[in-house]
Amino acid sequence: MDEHTRDPTVKPPDGNPTGWDPDQARWEHATLRRATDHGVRLYNSGEFHESHDCFEDEWYNYGSGTTESAYAHGMVQVAAGAYKHFDFENDDGMRSLFRTALQYLQGVPRDYYGVDVLGVRTTLTNALNDPTVLHGWQITLDGKRPEARDVDFEYAERLE
Repeated sequence: MDEHTRDPTVKPPDGNPTGWDPDQARWEHATLRRATDHGVRLYNSGEFHESHDCFEDEWYNYGSGTTESAYAHGMVQVAAGAYKHFDFENDDGMRSLFRTALQYLQGVPRDYYGVDVLGVRTTLTNALNDPTVLHGWQITLDGKRPEARDVDFEYAERLE
């Protein structure tokens, strides 16, 4: 990938998720980790539009056919689907977006850039039949369910 995806200031993970290079002690694509960190925190705080923006901005850094692109695009669809469900009570729209997300996330490693992708896929699949499973659900990042801080909102605002 291009150098633009590298940033040595992005912190190391808990554990050893796919995307972390322990031999070089850095993320393969640190900007993807940064977008993931902010995007997950915003999602977990119910800020679905802002979460969507974090993943969408990073998605454009990768060519089609890459795992990074599929992951970021899938997470865009996750946030957009939740936005449809919670903000517009449009479960048909949510289902359509979640089906697309599941297609993109198929083949993405289970623990990608710290996100429990298997847990995301499982929840999306269950939400197709029962959208209420989204109520109270949060995305796991590094084994935790972090919520938004001021810095996460500031990051999303800079994307506009």
